[in-house]
Amino acid sequence: MSRPELWLLIAGMALLTFLLRSSFLLAAGSLKLPPLLRRSLTYVPPAVLAAIVVPALAQPSGTALGPVDVRLAAGAVAAVVAWRTHSIVATFTVGMLVLWGTTWLLR
Repeated sequence: MSRPELWLLIAGMALLTFLLRSSFLLAAGSLKLPPLLRRSLTYVPPAVLAAIVVPALAQPSGTALGPVDVRLAAGAVAAVVAWRTHSIVATFTVGMLVLWGTTWLLR
């Protein structure tokens, strides 16, 4: 495969990817979803976030507070802050401060 053919292939695949992804955004205004599906889609962001965060919290980091890993403890504190304040900034800040503080104290 020559160099121009390779660049043409890359550009074609990029265009195809762009068109496929943008089609959902362009069709969103005219697309009528059933109420059940619309309600169900509200649970997607929390489910994706949980799928990303929970494995990171459950994996041992090597620093522990007795039987509890510091990441799990920081995640629990952050969950309480999120529940009480409903603030993303406060949740992130407190969770990271607890993680860094306990890691620094235990090392």
